[in-house]
Order: sequence, then structure tokens, then C-alpha cells
Amino acid sequence: MADDLKQFADEIKRHFDVTAESLRSEIRQVAEGLISIDNQTERGFAEVRREFDEVKAMIKFSHAELARRLDSHEHDIADLRERIERLERKPS
Repeated sequence: MADDLKQFADEIKRHFDVTAESLRSEIRQVAEGLISIDNQTERGFAEVRREFDEVKAMIKFSHAELARRLDSHEHDIADLRERIERLERKPS
């Protein structure tokens, strides 16, 4: 009977060891998958950051160009007002 009990305990231990090893393998696969996803996510974020920096640079350039054009138009309008005022002051 003691031999049967020891044999039963050994069988349970072997079954547990096989199950534990299977779990270790599955946990390892999950960990590798998470590392892969993390790497892909980081590359994706890096790409988004790079594109965002490009968009910011384009906006700055566009803003500078619009400011330059606005200044030019404001200068032209001031010149036209001055000319109109001179024309209106001239005796006919």
C-alpha cells in the first residue's frame, strides 16, 4: 500500500512537472509576443513623432510665409491710403 501511495504521488508529481513546463512554455511565448508588440508600438510611435515634427515644421513655414504676405499687403494698403489721401487733398 505504501508503494502504491508513493507510485501515485510520483505520478502526480510527473503530471504536475509536465503541466508546469507547459505553462512555462506558454508564458515564455506570451512574453515574447508582448516584447514584439512593444517593439512594434515603439517603432510606430517613433514614426508618428517624426511625422508630427514634419507637420510642425511645415506649419511654421506656412505661418512665416503667411505673416510675410500679410505684412506686404498691410504695407501696400498703407501706401494706397496715403496716395488716396494725397489725391483727396489736391485741389481740382
